[in-house]
Amino acid sequence: MANVVTIEAETRARAGKGAARATRREGKVPGVIYGGKLEPNLIALEPRAVLRELHRAGWQSRLYELKAGGEPVRALIRGVQFHPVTDNPIHIDFQRLVAGERVKVQVPVHFENDGISAGLKRGGVLNVVRHAVEVYCEADNIPEQFTADLGPLDFNDNIRWLDLRGTENTRAVIDRNFVIATVVPPTKIEEAAAAVAAAPAAAAPAKAPAKAPAKRG
Repeated sequence: MANVVTIEAETRARAGKGAARATRREGKVPGVIYGGKLEPNLIALEPRAVLRELHRAGWQSRLYELKAGGEPVRALIRGVQFHPVTDNPIHIDFQRLVAGERVKVQVPVHFENDGISAGLKRGGVLNVVRHAVEVYCEADNIPEQFTADLGPLDFNDNIRWLDLRGTENTRAVIDRNFVIATVVPPTKIEEAAAAVAAAPAAAAPAKAPAKAPAKRG
């Protein structure tokens, strides 16, 4: 089960663009908590707390406990708006979680044992098809990550959904045993480039022999 991260927040009294701009002028990031068949809660957060989480991998599936007066609220980050110039977060949406409720989340895939993979040790390349998998699961059982074991893989072997560890109590949104990653053999680009470089310059037109100077007589 994923760890729960606590974030301190303040309540906001007014909704709308004007109120959100006022919150940003105060140096805070406006946000909203919705869902759970309850009225939305308007909140304001410290920018440093928001940036800290967004810079950590896996924030789409991380559980948050928001403290903004009253009872703490368990939630997921569902949307972030960024400033078009500074790329700083300017609004954040949280979905309120209810115990026993099934939610759809993206869970990151962690790859391990790449150092003992026969294919990778012989120069193969890991082609990752999915860095995260979208699944359905109960709000109380959101996994922090899935684990893919690369140790047994050789050239052209792959990891599929059913090979991942930590998928208990989850169901993939895609209803098939899809590929997560493949070990691709090393390319022949370097060999091809060397062959081209070593090829004789026969393709270039031969230079015409120089004409002998005409005799004066």
